[in-house]
Amino acid sequence: MKAGIAHFPTDSSIQPHELGPALEERGFESIWVAEHSHIPLSRKTPYPGGGDLPKRYFDTHDPFVWLTALAGHTETLLLGTGICLVAQRDPIHTAKSAASLDRLSGGRFQFGVGAGWNEDEMNNHGVALEGRFKLMREKVGAIKAMWTEHEAEFHGDLVDYDPMMIYPKPLQSPHPPIHVGGSYPGGARRAVEWGNGWIPIPGRGEGTLADQITDMRQMAADAGRDPAAMEVSIYFAPADPDTLTEYAEAGVDRVAFDLPSVDGAEAIAVLDAAMAAMAAAGLR
Repeated sequence: MKAGIAHFPTDSSIQPHELGPALEERGFESIWVAEHSHIPLSRKTPYPGGGDLPKRYFDTHDPFVWLTALAGHTETLLLGTGICLVAQRDPIHTAKSAASLDRLSGGRFQFGVGAGWNEDEMNNHGVALEGRFKLMREKVGAIKAMWTEHEAEFHGDLVDYDPMMIYPKPLQSPHPPIHVGGSYPGGARRAVEWGNGWIPIPGRGEGTLADQITDMRQMAADAGRDPAAMEVSIYFAPADPDTLTEYAEAGVDRVAFDLPSVDGAEAIAVLDAAMAAMAAAGLR
């Protein structure tokens, strides 16, 4: 099972020049950074985790800018959005930013996407909560077209573009992997339909995580896709050997440990604890 980091990079977090080498020295395979463009003060949408919304949601950097900075301080680390709130983004700018990052990093970008939960934030971008999953699918479809077609066009119910020229194209072929976030069963269905991986939310939906992963892979087989090629990633995983063993047995391919928005030695200690948990679980 691969080990990554899930992180909200803020101005109080460990900086890319220190974090990148520390991750690679310890054997981490990837990092996945969150996105929130802003947090409306209306706060009418409850935080899914319960209680007050953590400060890091208000403070997080733009993911593409921050990952580009990190790319310059790493050589092998995969650089992922975890997740990009694609439904409330302009697809043309997003396709350009992602392709640029993939080029500048030597083909290391991973496109983690989700529809989001903060209705206030979506509304400020002109997006309604209802219908956001269809909008996300069409925007990702348009981005795929921009990444892969010389004269790109896309015609959907909600997103419609006549032929355009948009370069650079991503370095990865046919395009960077798309990891679809969302709870079972809807998230699994969307991942199989138009993604390359699934990011489930443990504890949500019917059945155990193992049952859900098994069902997702069967969906993939029924759709004529290679079930083994559908990566399953868990974000904000705890550094707990028993939980990691459970994830591995369930068929999880990657865990991304929660790195709080802290600096220096405190952040490094979190990295060391995560790898110690992997070793204690027999996964290193």
